[in-house]
Parts: sequence; C-alpha cells; structure tokens
Amino acid sequence: MAHDEIIDRYSALARAAAAGQVVADCRPDAFEQGSFGASGYDDTSALPEGAVRASLGCGNPVAVAELRSGETVLDLGSGGGIDVLLSARRVAPYGKAYGLDASPDMLALARRNAEQAGVTNVEFLHGNIERVPLPDRSVDAVISNCVINLSDDKAAVLAEAFRVLRPGGRFGVSDVVVDGHVDPARRLAAEQRIGCVAGALPVDEYRQLLAAAGFVGIRVMPTADHGDGVHSAIVQAAKPAAGPGVEVRPMRETDAEQVLAIYQAGLDTGQASFETTAPSWEGFTAARLPYLRYVAVDATTGQVLGWVAGSAVSARPVYAGVVEHCIYVHPGCQAQGVGRELLKTFIAASEDAGVWTIQSGVFRENAASLALHQAAGFRVVGTRERIGCHHGVWRDVLMIERRSTVAGT
Repeated sequence: MAHDEIIDRYSALARAAAAGQVVADCRPDAFEQGSFGASGYDDTSALPEGAVRASLGCGNPVAVAELRSGETVLDLGSGGGIDVLLSARRVAPYGKAYGLDASPDMLALARRNAEQAGVTNVEFLHGNIERVPLPDRSVDAVISNCVINLSDDKAAVLAEAFRVLRPGGRFGVSDVVVDGHVDPARRLAAEQRIGCVAGALPVDEYRQLLAAAGFVGIRVMPTADHGDGVHSAIVQAAKPAAGPGVEVRPMRETDAEQVLAIYQAGLDTGQASFETTAPSWEGFTAARLPYLRYVAVDATTGQVLGWVAGSAVSARPVYAGVVEHCIYVHPGCQAQGVGRELLKTFIAASEDAGVWTIQSGVFRENAASLALHQAAGFRVVGTRERIGCHHGVWRDVLMIERRSTVAGT
C-alpha cells in the first residue's frame, strides 16, 4: 500500500473513531481472539473512551519498554494516542511522551484524547516515521504498535530510531512478522484477515535490519499465531551504552580516514601488531566481515575515538561462529572507557549474530589490552612463543578467547 493510501486509510479510521464508531483495521474475529486493538492491554479503565476505541495495534509495547519516571519516550505512529497516554503516566511527573503520526486526523484525535485524560506531559508531532522531527540522542525509549511493518523503508525507520535514542536507550515495539518468506497466496489470505500484515518482515530480516542500524541485544518474540505464517511479536533491542559525550555506532565509509589514522597510531606504538603500516581502506574492508564493525565517536563533533572490527577465521562451516577481532583506540582517548564500550558492543552484536567464540592474539607486553579483555570475559588459552620477528625482536603472542554463554550453548 502506498504512503498516501496508508495516511488516507488511517485518517478515515480516526474520523470514524471521533464520531463515536468502533474502528478496526482487521476482521472482527481478530479482535475477538484478543490479538489486536485495545484487547491487548491489561487495563484501559483510566483512558478516554475515544483512545480505547481508536486502538489499532497488535500488542502492548508499553508493557515491555521498561519505562521509568523522568524518561522521555517516543511512539512511532501514535494513532489515537493510547500508547502515548499510557507511557506518559509511566514516566510522570518529570518525564515526557511524544507521539508521531503522519495523519492530521489521528493527531487531532490524540490531542483531544490527551486533553480529556488530563495528561499534560505529552506532545504530538506531525511527520513520517522515516524522518523523525526530533534531535539526535533526545529520547530514552522508542515504542511503536503495529506500524513499522507498514513502512516501505524500514531500514530508514530503524536508523531514525537509533539516531534519536540516547546511548543505552531502548527499542521496544509490537509488530507483525512472518515465518520466512510466506507463499504469496498465504500472505494474501492473511492480509485479507488481518489488515496490518502488509509489508511484514520475516523474523531474520527484521533482526538483520536492526543490527545494521546499530542495535544490540536484539530479541524478536512471537506473541500470537494468526495462521498462514503470520505472528504478532514483541521486538526489543538497545542502542549501545557509552560514556558521557560518546556514542557507539556502526562503522561507515566516511569514517575511513580517521579509522586508518587510529590504526596507524596503534601500529606506531610497536605493541599492537606485527604489522607496521595500516592497509588501504579497500584492504581493510576486504579483510573484515561486512558486519561487526563499530566506531566510538564524540557525540558533539563526530570525531572517531576508536574502532573494533571482526574477521572470519575460516571459510569452513564448522567455524561459522568463530571470529577474530581487533580493537584500536585513539592515543588521546585511552584509559577513558572507550575501549571497554567498544568491546561490550562487539560482544553483544556478535552474540546477536550467533558467534560463540571471539579470539585474538596479544603481545605479552601489551598489559593494557590484556586487562581490557580479561575484564570483558576473555581468557588466555595459550602462548605462541617467538612466533614472529618484530623490529628485530622475536616476540611471543598470547592467544585469548571469549566463549559466549548465549550463542552455541
């Protein structure tokens, strides 16, 4: 369904709700089964009837968002405002809830519902979920209820969610997902029965898009089976935590110059690697996995403070869950927690990707690197004695590894 058609459709539903009608985006029996609409909430008694009547979601994202007093939350595709009102009460008295919707009719309905409910710590914004009208790092949690699947650019939606979240911020949505690539006839049958199935992603693809946006700790948990390979689901993830003024995000092509400069600075210490000259960007990317690449940046200037990346250890299938990593921090930013946050992100992302072993080699003399890794759960598994000659000196390399307690168990 085209973007304008979606807006027209939900605007009509908003007008119907405002007129006192019970609206539904699915067949009536879906609501009767307790899968969609207000039936997904435990208690709506304190909400205006109009907000309950206009509920068109497929779950209760507020219940899984772990909202706390004083936080700021954003609801993508807020509709009649039911999740915004519930969130506003969770974060009161000092927190705030934003609702974003592309339908002026839905916004008008939501504002009226907020006024009737006497909830003042809310703000409803007009805009698209692919382009959120909020600053970077301005909210603590992003929620949504059966809306992201309607977007024709889900990668943009997830990138925007990542952008507006503060480091450590949470992504918790209810959405519709499908098992693998559902046969077109089965998908059509489900769409005729459940209005918001159109555009639903397979679970694995949803996870991949979240990871590409930079999220870690990704969980997609089906909550209801609607037949024909279609499920309601809770989707949770987090933006990597970082120290004050620092953000950890996926490495980009535009980071190349700074990444390689930090690489060279590390090599120049004589303690990072047997290499003496950083490769070209082409060589760097060719030697590393296309995912599991992160940078820590100054949140104000965008300067790269450090990076981490993974490489495959073998093309043999048995080693599919084993990667080698390297991590480098700008000389002026060491002992400030940058390496710790990068390594935490890399570990979480690797486990999301099904990696069960991360390994590397460290010079015996590199005490700072050894301490960093041991604090993150790595252990020394052996020593390769006099494995290579470096600047005229034969050196030992300690082999370290971290076995996941999540993946491969």
